[in-house]
Amino acid sequence: MCSLEKRDNLWILTITGDDQNRLNPTLIQSLLSTLKNLSSQSTPGSVLITTGKGRFFSNGFDLLWARASGSESAAAERLNFMVESFKPVAAALISLPMPTIAAINGHASAAGFLLAICHDYVFMRSDQGVLYMPEVDLGLPLPDYFAAVIREKIKSPLVLRDVLLAGVKIKGKEGVKLGIVDSVYDSAESTVEAALRLGERLAGKKWVGGVYAEIRKSLYPQGCLVLGLTQKSIISKI
Repeated sequence: MCSLEKRDNLWILTITGDDQNRLNPTLIQSLLSTLKNLSSQSTPGSVLITTGKGRFFSNGFDLLWARASGSESAAAERLNFMVESFKPVAAALISLPMPTIAAINGHASAAGFLLAICHDYVFMRSDQGVLYMPEVDLGLPLPDYFAAVIREKIKSPLVLRDVLLAGVKIKGKEGVKLGIVDSVYDSAESTVEAALRLGERLAGKKWVGGVYAEIRKSLYPQGCLVLGLTQKSIISKI
């Protein structure tokens, strides 16, 4: 459901789910297992680049799987299961001991949007794909950790309003203007290539992963609190 490729110090995680890379329990578990494995293999200079296969980065939770349960109550239980199962994935990204870059190859919706902005850098193609939080349109509540992370990643109250309360679909160039996306490129391939170039520059810094992760967590205290992450003192020498 996802693949991990190593190129020197760069780790390239590719989401290879169904045609929309929907986050069902199998894909969520695959992502979590991959991130845990990656964390244990981190060395100074490691960098993660995450992208997707096809037209979608990820279209969020697999609501078709939830609705196939046969009843509204069972569907709600399945959705809640995915919400709770995905929480450790967000926590793993926020606490990963290396820089992280999302190379958004297509649409990133709902949990797919959250997955993208849990990365340190967000690159996106300009010719196709939108960022979209559809909960208000679908009549679904926003999970608490979604709200906590998004509030700390998107600082403008007006942008937060439009993203969460108006369900605005944001294309790449607009995402740059709004401060959600770092830069845009004219194809999925060029987006990944740009992420690789940045990854190589970051890898050359040879930063200590544990220190990097703790500094990152200090930037997002409320998100970390809701995700169950605590800061550690890792000073061992001066």
